[in-house]
Amino acid sequence: MASKGELDLTLARLREVLDYFPQEGVFRRRKRPSNRVKVGDVAGVKAVNGYRYVRVDNYPFLAHRLAWFYVYGEWPHEQIDHINRDRADNRLFNLRQSNMSQNACNGVLRSTNTSGFRGVSLDKRKTKKKWLAQIVKSGRQVCIGYFATKEEAYDAYRQAALDLHGPFAAE
Repeated sequence: MASKGELDLTLARLREVLDYFPQEGVFRRRKRPSNRVKVGDVAGVKAVNGYRYVRVDNYPFLAHRLAWFYVYGEWPHEQIDHINRDRADNRLFNLRQSNMSQNACNGVLRSTNTSGFRGVSLDKRKTKKKWLAQIVKSGRQVCIGYFATKEEAYDAYRQAALDLHGPFAAE
């Protein structure tokens, strides 16, 4: 869904005030929006959520969405996924359109993960005491199986992730 700023900003206006360098993933100012900013300065700031924001005509824009618009001349239809999972890395080759599900597949390992592997947890019940591999399919948690080692469980998870999520399957 487009924000009010996205609805108002034209490609001509964007290119009038900013230059985008796709190999670096940065925007540089072509015009001075204030006395504190010089032509050629890197535009934008990194927020606490890890994303870079760039202001154009007093509207904040996510830099990765702005980069897509700058290069392709249209706003992304849904979301933009950072392939390497670095939210501040807006080099063009690191950006791809995705839907919410695909973007979630390429997310970072959760801080509560204790196995060190995506989709793998230790089943601590006395009857099992094995490593459990699970994956989300169509919004539901699916059991892949139980394994003697977490590495075996991860191998099974990885294959299932590749089958289900293709290029969006995260390591």
